[in-house]
Amino acid sequence: MPLALFVVLLLLTACGGAHLPQSTLTPASDFSADLFGLFKTVFWWAVAVFIVVEALLLIALARFRARPGAAAPKPVHGHTVLEIGWTLAPALILVFIAVPTMRTIFATAGHAPEGALRVEVIGHQWWWEYRYPTLNISASNELHIPVQTPIQLEMTSADVIHSFWVPRLGGKRDLIQGRTNRIAWRVDSTGEYWGQCAEFCGASHANMRLRVVVQSDSVFQRWVDQQRTAPATPAKGSAAEAGQQVYRRSPCIACHTIAGLSQGKVGPDLSHLGSRATIAGALFPNTTEMLRRWIMNAPALKPGALMTPQNLSPQDLDAVVAYLQSLK
Repeated sequence: MPLALFVVLLLLTACGGAHLPQSTLTPASDFSADLFGLFKTVFWWAVAVFIVVEALLLIALARFRARPGAAAPKPVHGHTVLEIGWTLAPALILVFIAVPTMRTIFATAGHAPEGALRVEVIGHQWWWEYRYPTLNISASNELHIPVQTPIQLEMTSADVIHSFWVPRLGGKRDLIQGRTNRIAWRVDSTGEYWGQCAEFCGASHANMRLRVVVQSDSVFQRWVDQQRTAPATPAKGSAAEAGQQVYRRSPCIACHTIAGLSQGKVGPDLSHLGSRATIAGALFPNTTEMLRRWIMNAPALKPGALMTPQNLSPQDLDAVVAYLQSLK
């Protein structure tokens, strides 16, 4: 028995800790703080109800248990005060839970204050597209926002139903084709916040991750300026220039956008791929080796990926990787 109890407690330690990247118990925005406050309210009411019920149960077990030689208990039919009590008490508890619940529902309805930064979120199988209409820029898979600024996310889908969920920032919201759902939040501190699609959407649903990068105003503005600028032209005779030529004659040009070069709309925009920390829907780190593997056989790494395997020579592959890494 002690060994079993130790094992259970050891397993429970995996359920806590502020180090968890997708924990709803470490809120980092006004939205998630409201949800966490509601959770704590309901939790402590549940604890109070549990204590009262279990205490009454233990008292009944101790006081009215069968005893040798004791007379049979006297049957009782009806008890007006007791019946009124056990009707009113649950009703009052439900009211005490319902009022803060309704307040939280309205507070998190998704309507940001005037002047909030608007971001259009479009879900694809299996990656995310972000458009900033007031800034005239767009991004893929990595959402950049300024800290302590009201953000209005306006979400829809390009295909099937997806669900946008960043546990530490709050959510979640379904993305449905032809419909716009909203989330409004103000993030407390800079950093990286991870999330994922929370609605089954196909073979790589579990691989549809997302990364939110919260930056200071100055850093965010530099990122915006970078997104507005077309990537630099590769130097003459460089590996990047050779990779650009390979890219021009490859099928990639029909599916991806690179500012000043191609306008494909099937896959993510690659104009600033070299500045991103991740690739493949925020699934893998943006490293030379991972780029090589992804280009050569994306479906092997991400089931159902529309990107077909590329039959490139080692020299052409190295050149394409060099070109993509130069896109900053």
